[in-house]
Amino acid sequence: MSTENKDVVSRFINEYQTAAREEVANELLADDFVDHSALPGLTPDKEGVKNLFKMLRGAFSGFRAEIYDQVAEGDKVVTRKSFFGEHTGEFFGAAPTGRPIHIDVIDILTVKNGQLAEHWCQVDFAGLMQQIS
Repeated sequence: MSTENKDVVSRFINEYQTAAREEVANELLADDFVDHSALPGLTPDKEGVKNLFKMLRGAFSGFRAEIYDQVAEGDKVVTRKSFFGEHTGEFFGAAPTGRPIHIDVIDILTVKNGQLAEHWCQVDFAGLMQQIS
């Protein structure tokens, strides 16, 4: 089961977070998905995740993810990854700089019945804001 759960998470990262295939988000995010780490102003649900990635893609052209490590146990998958892009749109009040960015992230996801059910994360937003200020 752990390998299957890692495959679900990898598919979400590669096909939705990087390739922006909205149908993959609709398929893989459970209807009762809960984001325990939602950013201020975003709802902690499926729509909040989709709004977050619309915002990120609007602020950072060429937005993509790179997975470094994944560990799975039971229904939990932990992923260490980075997001990359170029700051070409406003982000949390920061005007576009044209600079390349990277955002370091550690996610913990619960996978149930082949869908993402819960999410917790640690994101280096301070590092990102230093890159675009």
